Amino acid sequence: MKHFCQSLICMLFFVYSHAQTTPNARKWVDSVYKTLSPEQRIAQLMVVRLSSGNAAKTQATFYTKEVEAAIQQYNIGGICLFQGGPVKQANILNYLQSIAKTPLLICIDGETGVGMRLDSVDALPRQMMLGAIQNPQLIFDYGRVVGEQCKRMGIQVNYAPVVDINNNPANPVINDRSFGENKYIVAKYGIQYVRGMQSVGVMGCAKHFPGHGDVSVDSHLDLPVIPKSRQQLDSLELYPFREIFKAGVGSVMVAHLYIPAIDNTANRATSLSYKNVTTLLRKDLKYTGLTFTDALEMKGVSKFFPDGEASVQSLIAGNDMLCLPGDIPGAISKTLEAIKKRKLKWKDIEARVKRVLYAKYEYGLSDRPFIQTAGLTADLNKDIHRTWQQVAQESITLLRNDQPLLFPLMPMAKKKVAYVATGISQDNSLAERLRKDYNAHVFYLEFNQSKEKADALLALLRNRYDLVVLGMHGLSRFPGNNFGLTPVVTDFMQQLDQQQPTVTFVFGNPYAIKQVCSNKTIIACYEDNPYTQEAAADLLNGQFVPSGKLPVTVCDAFPYGSGLSGNRFLPNATPASMGFQEDSLEKINAIVENAIQEKAIPGAVVLVAKDGKIIFEKAYGHFTYEGKNNVYPQTIYDLASVTKVMATTLSVMKLYDEGKLDLKKPIGQYLSWLKGSDKENILVEDLLLHQAGLKSFIPFYKEVSDSMKGNTVSGAYFTNRVDSSFSVRVANNLFMRKDWVDSMYRRIATSSLGEPNKYVYSDNDFILLGKIVESISQLSLDQYVKKTFYSPLQLQSIGFQPRKRFDLDRIAPTEDEKIFRAQLIWGDVHDPGAAMFGGVAGHAGLFSNAYDLAVLAQLLLNQGTIDGQSFFKPETVAKFTAYNSAISRRGLGFDKPEKDNVTRKEPYPAKYVSDQTYGHTGFTGTCVWIDPVHQLTYIFLSNRVHPSGSNKFLQMNVRPRVHDQIYRSFQNGSKSNP
Repeated sequence: MKHFCQSLICMLFFVYSHAQTTPNARKWVDSVYKTLSPEQRIAQLMVVRLSSGNAAKTQATFYTKEVEAAIQQYNIGGICLFQGGPVKQANILNYLQSIAKTPLLICIDGETGVGMRLDSVDALPRQMMLGAIQNPQLIFDYGRVVGEQCKRMGIQVNYAPVVDINNNPANPVINDRSFGENKYIVAKYGIQYVRGMQSVGVMGCAKHFPGHGDVSVDSHLDLPVIPKSRQQLDSLELYPFREIFKAGVGSVMVAHLYIPAIDNTANRATSLSYKNVTTLLRKDLKYTGLTFTDALEMKGVSKFFPDGEASVQSLIAGNDMLCLPGDIPGAISKTLEAIKKRKLKWKDIEARVKRVLYAKYEYGLSDRPFIQTAGLTADLNKDIHRTWQQVAQESITLLRNDQPLLFPLMPMAKKKVAYVATGISQDNSLAERLRKDYNAHVFYLEFNQSKEKADALLALLRNRYDLVVLGMHGLSRFPGNNFGLTPVVTDFMQQLDQQQPTVTFVFGNPYAIKQVCSNKTIIACYEDNPYTQEAAADLLNGQFVPSGKLPVTVCDAFPYGSGLSGNRFLPNATPASMGFQEDSLEKINAIVENAIQEKAIPGAVVLVAKDGKIIFEKAYGHFTYEGKNNVYPQTIYDLASVTKVMATTLSVMKLYDEGKLDLKKPIGQYLSWLKGSDKENILVEDLLLHQAGLKSFIPFYKEVSDSMKGNTVSGAYFTNRVDSSFSVRVANNLFMRKDWVDSMYRRIATSSLGEPNKYVYSDNDFILLGKIVESISQLSLDQYVKKTFYSPLQLQSIGFQPRKRFDLDRIAPTEDEKIFRAQLIWGDVHDPGAAMFGGVAGHAGLFSNAYDLAVLAQLLLNQGTIDGQSFFKPETVAKFTAYNSAISRRGLGFDKPEKDNVTRKEPYPAKYVSDQTYGHTGFTGTCVWIDPVHQLTYIFLSNRVHPSGSNKFLQMNVRPRVHDQIYRSFQNGSKSNP
């Protein structure tokens, strides 16, 4: 409903050009028009510059006295704000509106908000940075923020957005002002920007018609030539304009370009061309909104049409408003002369003046609005910090990561880190963060540095650091002179990456990446300020998963759309776009934060995916109650019994799918060491259903725990150092005798067997299933799942024995165990039995972050196929995830909702899940639940067993409450939803 209302508001502003149907509008426009002299009617079509800054810094500038004179002598139609402070400009505008015979249309060239022109207000990100974002709603929000700034400042028209397609990397004037090189994204994001602005009552302006992206000459200095055919223009440059016109943009700005395919008259810019403005824009494309010329003081037109000649030619071409015409009396005089010579008609002037007056009426100028200056500067700045943070995080683009074990690098990792910043000579926000997070050593290399000093720095860095973070700063915005990069610095950056592990952050125009396209790890940050530098530091230490995509091609290795983003299979989406009520979904925060406050859990990660897109992924709290390590979305947790489905069951499914495993066969055919035992004839299927009669678990550690005396270890079963006999790691500095593993299998083989066809949830069932996988595949379970699933899916975090791959600051600790291992269990499996099997077992031992689990869940939701890779037949997924037992709720390996969930006092796993849901929970406070009816994945990761295995987490029903809140938030769920 929210988005419908936004669209409705937008459309109300879009139809201003049809306001002639409103009696009050017609009455006001007609009455005002009748009061105007012929000269004043022409002047109503002129927009002049207003600056309150230093006149010495700007040429061709109108200041307060000149503008006041233009208003009083000629009754000009509008003002375009440039330099000045907000309060000073507001006072000037209030005064000028008070003396104007006809209300002034206030405009600004504020592509990045009013801060692009006014001091004391920060500019917002440029459009190329926005083009990297994969969330269109954020572009709408950006446009709304810009619109609210304009509205507060008394501005009715913003000359934005740029909908030029930047398909020429050498473009010296558009470039990073464009959303990028893809016409569909340029159109889509341009429309979102306009809708955001116009939803709060500020007119948008699509520019620069018919498309300024494919030029290599700056139209401020000369007239650029685009030698394309009309067919080429139709298929590319004109596409965003057609789409944004259909969407209802209030105005358009016409560029100064020479395009022979449109008009081959020598030196005639498109802004002065009847064939471009009237024939193409008005007649062919049927645009009915306001048109503005680009600034007529620019050399692209003034070079060939000086003084007032450019103005009259613009009117003859069919334009409505003349932007920065310069010579006002000359323009009026020449226009009257053109009318006398019948080059122009008064009826055309009348139509244009009334179009301008209708716009003034529709945007509230009939009431002569007054700008309140109290709190003005604060109001203009209020949303800037939040917008920058959102854009910086959602645009940042991971282009390559050939060093997954070093990037991301968690804070306080025991690594020696250096930061090399090119183009600057003192600490910035990133340098400060790296000093704080990693105790990094910081070095600077300015662009004018000598080769000798650059070589000396290379030698100093060589072999001294585990990781060098390279920050490219101080880059020029435009491509001239190679963005300011010198050959010395370019060579240095390439040699640095070759000689040692390096992560390269490019702060500025993404086209500059072409200088480091071969580097091993590259991140595009688009702009260079504290916001982007903080986002880079957060990304480096794993606080979020990157989702940006390159909006332009920078080299052969990185074409348009490049971006690993970490979410290769599951892109991010807004909750609203997937049918969720965002405010309701945010109530998850209160549930989890309350659990942390009540010390049920020290921290957690919650992930929700819908239709293959992540709509909620948040980290909460810390590793421990002491608060020393923050939890991040990338934090790795001990999954406990989730191992049963995300390792063992997947493996069994694959072997079954390939015809290598028969569920109806006795397990003795796969495990020869069970032959002759009473376990020999148990069916594989019964292990999966937990109805084989095996004991729930065997406390293997009790048989050997007498040898554990506090921190003292006897030599019978354990030692403090690994050797050829004691090689099974069970915890830090604790190794078990390797032959005891066989003894544990014998304990299972000789354990008493219960009655068949009775449901008894058993770890032993899955220990045996893990061994069956190993027997058939001839690989250990951890090697099999890695080779078969995790590596093909490029999953980095999931796996057994995480300490072999990650530092402890990536892994949440579990229990401070008193009985068996007498230490804090951190990076080793919590389950004592799995630990005694060396950390790899069919029932426990798997670790993962939330994202990797979500990919595996999506593979199952997709019925066995993802990203063109097929892992299972659809019928295999259907078979294993359905109810498969007459005596329990179980599927084959997977847990399922209780069959009487509708009537149960305490539904399991939650009240609103569909009966097709499947998944599993873990003793450590984890769960994965997958609902194919709603294409929904829910993942909860925590270490609720820290420090002492408290059951408060279970008593508070944290996982089910979060689960039900997800369904409550879902607007379009099944009839069972609330």
